[in-house]
Amino acid sequence: MGITVRAFTREDLPVMIMIWNDIVEEGNAFPQTELLDEKRGMDFFTSQSFTGVATENETGKLVGLYILHPNNVGRCGHISNASYAVKSDERGKKIGETLVLHSIEKAKEIGFRILQFNAVVVTNTAGLRLYKKLGFVQLGVIPEGFLMKDGSYQDIMPHYYML
Repeated sequence: MGITVRAFTREDLPVMIMIWNDIVEEGNAFPQTELLDEKRGMDFFTSQSFTGVATENETGKLVGLYILHPNNVGRCGHISNASYAVKSDERGKKIGETLVLHSIEKAKEIGFRILQFNAVVVTNTAGLRLYKKLGFVQLGVIPEGFLMKDGSYQDIMPHYYML
């Protein structure tokens, strides 16, 4: 299965919102708690430095997305941050890896110097394996830094990658 990553279009929005909201509802990865509707989704995705979608080459089906934006402002504005979302029934097919690799190249193209993840939840074992494989550096552990949907707290592990 070949995957292409491209900039999102308005036509992609319904599937993007569904994928994003599924992850928010799972409550174990994204810090957001509010679901996106069409207006908030369009505002959110267009406010990023780049929003990319992953589509299957053969079918054109949208299977994932990512957002890329500054991690901070001013003197720290050269550090980017990204979030990745893969459709639940498409996970395990290296779509996430394709999205991360594309975001690295896009961040360089935009002019960022570092890609940083602030809150990789310890239970995100697939993500942690991928980030290690790609050469991200773990900065440490923040105990109980993430509130899970069930009310428990999990450790988070910030990571960075020099672009």
